[in-house]
Amino acid sequence: MQVIPSVSRRGLYPEIEAYASGMMATDSVHRIYWEASGNPDGKPMLVVHGGPGGATNPGMRRYFDPAVWNTIMFDQRGCGRSTPNAVLEDNDTWKLIEDIERLRIQAGVEKWAVFGGSWGSTLALTYALTHPDRVESLVLRGIFLLTPSELHWFYQHGASEIFPDAWERFIEPIPKAERGDLMGAYYTRLMGDDVEERRRCAVAWSSWEGDTVSAQGPAARPDKFGDPDFAVAFARIENWYFTNKGFLPEEDWIVKSIDRIRSIPAWIVQGRFDVVTPMSGAWSLHRAWPEANFEVIADAGHASTEPGIIDGLVRATDAAGRL
Repeated sequence: MQVIPSVSRRGLYPEIEAYASGMMATDSVHRIYWEASGNPDGKPMLVVHGGPGGATNPGMRRYFDPAVWNTIMFDQRGCGRSTPNAVLEDNDTWKLIEDIERLRIQAGVEKWAVFGGSWGSTLALTYALTHPDRVESLVLRGIFLLTPSELHWFYQHGASEIFPDAWERFIEPIPKAERGDLMGAYYTRLMGDDVEERRRCAVAWSSWEGDTVSAQGPAARPDKFGDPDFAVAFARIENWYFTNKGFLPEEDWIVKSIDRIRSIPAWIVQGRFDVVTPMSGAWSLHRAWPEANFEVIADAGHASTEPGIIDGLVRATDAAGRL
């Protein structure tokens, strides 16, 4: 394990435009937005965004050397520019993995590197465990194993002790009598027919994550988390997945299955002060998978945009590009 100090840090690569984009049909109502950037003849890199229910953005292209990587990104079912928005029908982890394979075949890729943070790390690991022969390497941030303890920490008790001001705003829409099961109380409202209540609760759910994503706290909350149009898809899909325990076969399935991917080169970057996906998850993965490169960023939280996280991820993608 390395603990990286705040000196001599790498920055992002310059902004670039996508050279191709489109919509991919699925076996369902969903149509998946995808784009490609960088070098069309370069090493293929799949980018898996967080949430679930988040989306890609142009800044994600900048973690990869555009001369080396052919970077392929997509918006998962029900969010971002994929359609229809916020729909939960045929929307689960295994359907997303089918989409990734469909995208790989469409792109003519035999094997690719996979990059993911937060829920993106969950999905990237699950994809690798399901299709290890299709993954050349993994670059992961903010490890999230989707265990009951992680969900309880963030949505019931734990993170609430570190950000009590943001927590008060999170629980405000829920009556005191229902606060013993906040995920369940939010589920009722986010899946309900009252559109106004759904939007209000979606913003509260989304803002809680936005308030805690950076070590700087609520002052650094990205604007998108308070946008109702973003929040409805983000909150509904996230709550749907979390209520269903990520649709994974059993508790701690990722760590228990790690032997399937032990030989795949991997880099893990984890903020020491990550409140959204606390370091205990990354540490559990590190203990089970010591072969993976594991870096703890001493002064970072969860956000991929914190200087130490940027540095760790850019160094990792550069290293993966030399394989």
